[in-house]
Amino acid sequence: MTDAVTPSSRAPDLAGAIQADVVVVGAGPCGLFQIFELGLLGIKAHIIDSLQHPGGQCAELYPDKPIYDIPALPVCGAQELIDRLLEQIKPFNTQFHLGEEVTEVAKLDDDWFYVATARGTRFHTRAIVIAGGVGSFQPRRLGCAGADAFEGTQVHYRVRSAADFHGKRLVIFGGGDSALDWVLDLCGKASDLTLVHRRAEFRAAPASVAKMRDLVAAGSMHYIEGIAQEIVVEDGVLRGVRVKRTNGEIETLSTDQILAFFGLHPKLGPIAEWGLTIDRRAIHVDTARFETSTPGIFAVGDINVYPGKKKLILSGFHEAALAAFAIAERMNPTKKVHLQYTTTSPIMQKRLGVAGQ
Repeated sequence: MTDAVTPSSRAPDLAGAIQADVVVVGAGPCGLFQIFELGLLGIKAHIIDSLQHPGGQCAELYPDKPIYDIPALPVCGAQELIDRLLEQIKPFNTQFHLGEEVTEVAKLDDDWFYVATARGTRFHTRAIVIAGGVGSFQPRRLGCAGADAFEGTQVHYRVRSAADFHGKRLVIFGGGDSALDWVLDLCGKASDLTLVHRRAEFRAAPASVAKMRDLVAAGSMHYIEGIAQEIVVEDGVLRGVRVKRTNGEIETLSTDQILAFFGLHPKLGPIAEWGLTIDRRAIHVDTARFETSTPGIFAVGDINVYPGKKKLILSGFHEAALAAFAIAERMNPTKKVHLQYTTTSPIMQKRLGVAGQ
């Protein structure tokens, strides 16, 4: 490995910096489970996320959607998974730094790291774990003049609570899985629903598209092939949207709420400037330690890449476990890190607050 993150050309001011064993960047499922695995080994960590709440993409994009491949949970809502992970790490009293983006990382001469955020929070840490999913991301927006003024009130790029749209007139834009999933979920619950997609071909699962077409044929919803042209605003309230059909005709759709699912702009953001080995917006790691090209910086979850990589939450959990052991070895290179089991280890049970139960 090489020290791709070069020592800082100027000595960072460490006065007042938070002393940390580990800084975890990203509070999605893998970042939260990383906290747990570190905690079992007696390692304290701080966690940073650019979002205002923990959960990453699970909480931001599909909190109500079911997940079926979490071990021992036949079905688990995305937000439920985050809530369970937060409950699991409670014994470790982790400090969260939310709504903050890491802007500076410097490797110090003593193999410690200096980390700073855009809000001025500074850390002096032994190791860093990047658990940033696909990196920072922004939804592709509607593209109609004035639509941004209604973002979060009548124009939405994610669904936080499906119940907010029950009984409303809805226009949903998009042709991928997110758009079709919400069409199928909200059809019959909304007072009126129209799906608008720019072409006849869909990126969503064929079974979902077939169900949507059956609903259209039954008169339960409407479908238009076209694109958003402009929003209709009366007395400061969004009342509709004009759609340009593929044949050039303009149709005005009355609506209370617009949902647009055009995908995301995944960006590594400042991480791309840390000097790590990156391929197609993913960070190269080894599969024994999940360490990056810079010793002391690790990466778990969707943000990393290695031969055979599968972008599954359960894979990220496995990566977090191995990264935790590697960090423990880094912090105490002369001490062997023994594998212990939570069912039998008094030390781990004490750390979890379940000793004597």
